[in-house]
Amino acid sequence: MSPAPVSCPFSDGSLDRRTMLAGLAVAALPAVAMPHAQAVWRALDDAARAQPIDGLAALHTIDVRQLSHARRLDVEAARAGLAIDAALATRPDDLGLRVSRTLGRIDIATAIRRLDAALRDLHARASAAFDVIGMNGANPGARFQRLFAEPERQYADSDTGRAQAIGDMTATLAHFRSKTPRLIGDVPPFCLDVAVRSLTPAEIAAGKQGYRTPPAPGRPGAYIVDLCKIARRPAWSLPSVVAHELLPGHMVQLGIEEVARPHPLRLRYASAFVEGWATYAETLVDYPDPRALLGHLHWLIFRAARGRVDLGIHAQGWSLDRARAAFAEWQGEPVYFAAFEADLARIVKDPGTRAAEALAWLALADRAPRAPARRVAWHAAVLANGRKRLEQLP
Repeated sequence: MSPAPVSCPFSDGSLDRRTMLAGLAVAALPAVAMPHAQAVWRALDDAARAQPIDGLAALHTIDVRQLSHARRLDVEAARAGLAIDAALATRPDDLGLRVSRTLGRIDIATAIRRLDAALRDLHARASAAFDVIGMNGANPGARFQRLFAEPERQYADSDTGRAQAIGDMTATLAHFRSKTPRLIGDVPPFCLDVAVRSLTPAEIAAGKQGYRTPPAPGRPGAYIVDLCKIARRPAWSLPSVVAHELLPGHMVQLGIEEVARPHPLRLRYASAFVEGWATYAETLVDYPDPRALLGHLHWLIFRAARGRVDLGIHAQGWSLDRARAAFAEWQGEPVYFAAFEADLARIVKDPGTRAAEALAWLALADRAPRAPARRVAWHAAVLANGRKRLEQLP
């Protein structure tokens, strides 16, 4: 059998001359079937240690048609990512390559249009919800500022207030746990064995932020939430956090992936999927009242806005002042862990990463079947064997 072609998800479909010549040389190598999982894993390890072009050569002889689904995903993701890294060696400022590196094929013009459309839709939905609760404002950001300022929906800055927040999140988690199998399909039971708790005093003293421990067979999972600045955590903002961080978000995806054990190259070159799935998972559950819905929409606007600002700065030459103004207009208030200035600094330092994460969520939303039964089966296929690049989605 002949080997499958090397996948090269470039923004403009072109390669620089050095990469093209090296790729032709790789393609000229004889094909040798390597059906054994251990041999494939060793080849992936060799590719990870080598320069990207040499890594591609190490993987060329593998016929992915003979592999298990998980190992095929490993090899395909590694080939795609290594090809992009080879191109980045001579085109380090190519934003299309940077976004595609951890996401899959995308061009920047398409990405900008999709994020703009998402922001328009989210703002329209938020405006409708604000109208329901009778809260006006000059733009969506101004209305969210008013919502965050409502004192009656804030927890007390005390042990009692933090315990109440954990209790509310635990009740929401129980509700979402009952719904997750109907949304995702045959979820492994250990993925549902998850809990939420707050940081310990020792963790707070050490400056630790919120974190998660994914579940695994025989090991419960947990989301440890940062409630230090609890005034920034109004009650209506937390249901979407439960969906994202716990169920049906990270704990399902990372739990299934824990068993699949993808190769580190797939973890690297499909990393945008992780945040993409958790954000998409927020959209699968219902929210009990208009304010909880607005909390959900604020989180989604945050994801779309930082992706759009990423492309604005790096593809369209936006100044930091313009980017900051866009955050204020679209989002109003920063989310708990991403103050505007700090987030802008991250975006400037790491071009394409926030856009890739937002676009991964939107790709899942766009591809999901509309019929409920088909959508459940599709979710199971999307999650099977761990994270995937766009071109690997079912």
